[in-house]
Amino acid sequence: MQGDPWRRGLALFNTARFFDAHEALEDVWRQAPRHTHRRRHLQGFVQLAVAFHHQSTGNRSGARSVLERALRNLDGAEESFPELDLKRLRISLNPWREHLAETRPGTPGSSRPMVSLPHPELPKIMPRRQPC
Repeated sequence: MQGDPWRRGLALFNTARFFDAHEALEDVWRQAPRHTHRRRHLQGFVQLAVAFHHQSTGNRSGARSVLERALRNLDGAEESFPELDLKRLRISLNPWREHLAETRPGTPGSSRPMVSLPHPELPKIMPRRQPC
């Protein structure tokens, strides 16, 4: 995938290629001016990709931890990215917060075998819908 790393990163995220999305978005984050809200918000998008990469590899604890940091860093991101539907993104992340917070049978100390719980639909970072 060529072109603008920001658009590439979003496209990769939206197709569940989280590691590659992280790499592309990190390139954008590195170029952002230090000590700005935009840089912190970009860091949130990078962390969001990292959280879902962790989830995809079975690292629930890492996914949960990084997802919480991502959400903190995305607080107020409408200021930096008014073109994105961040309300919809946050709504789609709420089931993931609950899913990742659940204790699963089969964890250390449990006598029950590991059960594969279905996960919520993967989130997407989408543009805001324009009013008609």
